[in-house]
Amino acid sequence: MKRTSAEKVQIIACGAIAREIVAICNANGMDHIDLECLPAIWHVHPEKIAPALRQKIAAARAAGYGRIFLGYAECGTQGQIDKICEAEGIERIAGPHCYAFFSGTEKFLGQCEHEFTAFYLTDLITRQFEAFVIEPLKLDKHPELRDMVFGNYTKIVYLAQTEDLELQQKARWAADYLGLAYEYRFTGYGDLEPALRALQAPMNKAG
Repeated sequence: MKRTSAEKVQIIACGAIAREIVAICNANGMDHIDLECLPAIWHVHPEKIAPALRQKIAAARAAGYGRIFLGYAECGTQGQIDKICEAEGIERIAGPHCYAFFSGTEKFLGQCEHEFTAFYLTDLITRQFEAFVIEPLKLDKHPELRDMVFGNYTKIVYLAQTEDLELQQKARWAADYLGLAYEYRFTGYGDLEPALRALQAPMNKAG
């Protein structure tokens, strides 16, 4: 039986975690979820995220979705996403950023206390290292900037969602490119999977 819009969930997410959301939904038979993504590269321009989220939320409301979920952590928006969630009565993924919820937010925040010289990669950032790191920082045109930008880092930590050997090789290449040590950690989907699986349950309604 075809679901109505009111029975479906609209996830409005960062494109950086689109693959992971689709994989989790497919693995759990979550065909009631529709995914709408904003450009992953907007992490370089976080001021663009909140206005676009408001537009997407308005469109989802107009389309009759009974539930909306934001596939964003705080993501450098200086509290703007939380303000949207409060005003709209919707939820987001818990945590400050994707590195945290992939690792498990509590675990990640504990590690950060003694790992403040680490530069983190996820599958997406590894896959698009040139677009997310090299090009925005102009390291391809000005390689002398490498040590200026990364001089205080000691290692790359690759937080892997999959066990893709090609991505592991590219993460090692990225570490060599930046002149940093390399560490691999398999996280899987971390807190993202239970957050999405919770969308299988109906929302509690007052009254």
